[in-house]
Amino acid sequence: MFRISQYLREVAQAEREGHYPQPRRHGNPPGPVVIWNLTRRCNLTCKHCYALSADHDYPGELSTQDVFSVMDDLRAYRVPVLILSGGEPLLRPDLFNIATRAREMGFYVALSTNGTLIDAPMAERIAAMGFDYVGISLDGLRETHDQFRRQVGAFDASLQALRLLRGHGVKLGLRFTMTSLNAHDLPALLQLMRDEGIAKFYFSHLNYAGRGNIHRAKDAHFAATRQALDLLYETAWQAAMADRDEEYVTGNNDADAPYLLQWLQPRLPQWTDALRARLQAWGGNASGLYIANIDNLGEVHPDTMWWHHSLGNIRQRPFSAIWSDTSEPLMAGLKCQPRPVEGRCARCTHLAICGGNTRVRAEQVTGNPWAEDPGCYLDDQEIGLTDAATSTAQRVTVSPFRSQRRSPRIPITSET
Repeated sequence: MFRISQYLREVAQAEREGHYPQPRRHGNPPGPVVIWNLTRRCNLTCKHCYALSADHDYPGELSTQDVFSVMDDLRAYRVPVLILSGGEPLLRPDLFNIATRAREMGFYVALSTNGTLIDAPMAERIAAMGFDYVGISLDGLRETHDQFRRQVGAFDASLQALRLLRGHGVKLGLRFTMTSLNAHDLPALLQLMRDEGIAKFYFSHLNYAGRGNIHRAKDAHFAATRQALDLLYETAWQAAMADRDEEYVTGNNDADAPYLLQWLQPRLPQWTDALRARLQAWGGNASGLYIANIDNLGEVHPDTMWWHHSLGNIRQRPFSAIWSDTSEPLMAGLKCQPRPVEGRCARCTHLAICGGNTRVRAEQVTGNPWAEDPGCYLDDQEIGLTDAATSTAQRVTVSPFRSQRRSPRIPITSET
């Protein structure tokens, strides 16, 4: 996750005070943030979902006791955050028992939902539960959203959920996954966020996985991506300068960080070097490092887009053992710093910032997780490449960390 507002607030402070602020020292988290898809069951069949889910029970899902046992291991491994997701997690009968225990154990607990099942009693129950954060996805305004969600009335239900939860003081965020089919609604959604008093906006680039994979040809073109980011950066900058409590973040494309440097350069060049240092400290893509995923069957993945590649199952080995095991080729490469990336990524001047970007996109397109990321929207000049012949030769380099391809398995959908 790339926290636009965090960095632009620092630049805004520098503008006001005449010097770049000393950043607070957080260091790396003690353990990975775990996105936990508790169930595959979902009441929607969204076009861009990375799985084929339906509104029925699925065999083999973790029991309540299974979940509790895993939570004990996660806490001992110093995992700080649990994001409870699905499918639609509100369809899991023991969700609130799981959330209650997680809160009692000291986890930061977030809920990721499509919002359509949240009526007044459910909103009250969610608020009483004390979730630290609730994220709800919107794919556009009413017509666009309902088409994406394949359900008339889905937009109105999700918007009503946001309003009900806001009325209870729940910390909320909007999530938007952009494709060429809904990019036109981004400005209106940003305005909706402000009109409805929602504090956070999460902009997700489309990854190539599951049901979303069939839309690769319809994915937002790079020009549209850059236009969207220009709008996000300008909106976040205005909020930072006005000291408004708004948070803008992006996910699934770590090229957003060097693009922020490029956005800042003609506007405030005096702060570009300081921002570059901050972004290098951040380090980019965290899959396999500080982001982990557990699915409904107990399979562990480097993040939610690696459903076709299991690192192990928590019924056979503890999560802590699976996550620490670098004998697995993919994990060895993901944990290696810098990562053994190839092609344009290997020679990119921003590698220390983006960390090689999103590896699953490279794997989906080429079969090689260390190939250059096909979703990078920066051109060769912007990443410091001038020798096209050398760049082409680099693309055929074979990494010692090349992953062993595994048989595909059906993933589950997520509203995170």
